[in-house]
Amino acid sequence: MLETERLILRGFVEDDLPSHAAMLSDPEVMKHFGGAQFGREESFRRLLGGVGLWQLQGTGLLGAERKSDGKLVGHVGLFDYHREMEPLIEGVPELGYIFATEVHGQGIAREACDALLGWADAQLDADETVAIISIGNDPSMKLAARLGYEREPDGVYRNEPVSLWRRRRPA
Repeated sequence: MLETERLILRGFVEDDLPSHAAMLSDPEVMKHFGGAQFGREESFRRLLGGVGLWQLQGTGLLGAERKSDGKLVGHVGLFDYHREMEPLIEGVPELGYIFATEVHGQGIAREACDALLGWADAQLDADETVAIISIGNDPSMKLAARLGYEREPDGVYRNEPVSLWRRRRPA
């Protein structure tokens, strides 16, 4: 568990499903994730995957709970999805995050990512992390740059171009 000024970053619980499913079914949230919106069942499977990553990899997804009202407003994590992409990023922790539209533009994602990356810099034996971001997702690209990621030549994932970002652990 990590705590920030406005958030508690914690493992998922089953009661997170309604908020998690609402985020993953929101067209605005999902437009940069292939456009598919997920129903309750697929959202639950993804929630389970976020939990299971911790056991398999020692990293995974954390729910972002807003302190002011206890609502799950997103998730953030580091993981290795063994993506079949070019260039290969397998073996390098990948930063990922999704946040509800109600908190877009409020600095919530930055706050969550800063906390997670601070933890990773202190706890993980990883000299770098990566992020893949859909071409056209300008807000996410700006966030990656603010977090210290540098854009590399674009990659290809699922036959679509993606921007590839890399962050080296600060000395």
